[in-house]
Order: sequence, then C-alpha cells, then structure tokens
Amino acid sequence: MGRAYEVRKASIAKTGAIKAKLYSNFAKEIYLAAKSGVPEIESNVKLKRIVEKAKKQQVPNDIINRAIDKAKGSLTEDYKEVVYEGFGPGESTLIIKTLTDNVNRTVGFVRAAFNKVNKSLGVTNSVAYNYDHLAIVGFKSERGDEILEAILNAGINIVDFEDEDQEITISCEPQDIHAVKDVLESLIKDIDYDIDEVGMYPKNKVVLEGENLELFKRLYSLLDEIDDVTEIYHNVVL
Repeated sequence: MGRAYEVRKASIAKTGAIKAKLYSNFAKEIYLAAKSGVPEIESNVKLKRIVEKAKKQQVPNDIINRAIDKAKGSLTEDYKEVVYEGFGPGESTLIIKTLTDNVNRTVGFVRAAFNKVNKSLGVTNSVAYNYDHLAIVGFKSERGDEILEAILNAGINIVDFEDEDQEITISCEPQDIHAVKDVLESLIKDIDYDIDEVGMYPKNKVVLEGENLELFKRLYSLLDEIDDVTEIYHNVVL
C-alpha cells in the first residue's frame, strides 16, 4: 500500500494513543473527585468542573459515567497524586505530575526516563521554588471592568487580571478557582473558557539549542509516554 499508507497508519495509531491516555487521565480524576465527595455531578462542585473540562476535550459520556458509577461502588482504588521534580539538559527543569495506584512503579518509570538522557530527579522543592502554582482561566468578553469589580466584591484575591482586545485572562490561587468561576458563570451564561488550567508556571524560561534541545525533547517524549503521567511542566521555550 506504500509509504503514504504507513505514515497515515502511524499517525492514526499515535492519535489513538494520545486519546486513550487523555481518556484514562480524566477517568481517574473523575473517579477521585466523585469518591472524595458526593458522586453526583450537580452536588459536587469539583466533580462538576472536571466533567465540564472532560466534555470540552470530547471525552465520551460513557467513560465519564463509568468513572462516576465506579465511585458509587464499594471497591476503592487507591490513586494518589504524586509530583516529581527533575533537572534536564542545559538549564532546563521539569515538574512531572502523576496519578498512580502504584508509586514504586511510577517513580521507577520516571527515573528511568531521566537516566536515559543522563539526567536526574531532584528532591522536593529543588525545582518547584522557581515555578508559580496558579489557576488560570481565559475567555472572551466585553465586560472586563464589571467582571473585575464582581470578583473583588466577592472577596476573592486574584493574582493577575488581563483584559486585552476583549480577551480576558484571570490568574488566581488554585483554591480560589471555583469561587472565581461561580462569579463568572453568574454574569455570563454558557461562558466558554478558552483557557481552563491549574498548573505550575515557570518564573523564568530558558532557550536550549543543539544537542541540549534534542535531549530535552527526547526526555519529554519518554515522560509523556508513561501512562501514569498526567502533566509535564517545564521552563523551556519551544
């Protein structure tokens, strides 16, 4: 069938693997949110928000429903969120967020990825102190002043508020994100978030070149292939 077919086949396989990991990560997060509170979407704010994000990423309803139904059962899967910090090529640093039911397995995979590029994991806060832990939402609106006033009147402290050409971006502490969204959704019906993230954001970025850049890309790829890895944060300009 020729080279074109093989390239397309490989592309389809890669896309399928990406989707499978995305679905698996959301299923774990939905399960944990449902298990930690009431396993009903309308009665559990954390669960509702995660389900909204999953649907925006086109996660099928049957995967969402199975995760919630699973949380309603008597069996409990002991998933834990474990975060690793490491040093990559050049002056690059990485923070790897995982969701796992076997910490020994996961740390073994993560350490092996670093070893393959002759780099190493660090101890807690060896990297994280150079990152800001923030929740960020972005959306389009002409009501920037009104929105800012409503958030401040609700007693919510925000880290940053940007309003440029009716593109609004709000940064806040992760624990305040639900309160911020409550205000936004009371003002804007069916608000569509262009950005909806909680993550680690580097205070400064670095530029890698040549072999260091290639090694970094390899390390990132190795980490991304680990099933338990849900997010990879880094300080490299790509």
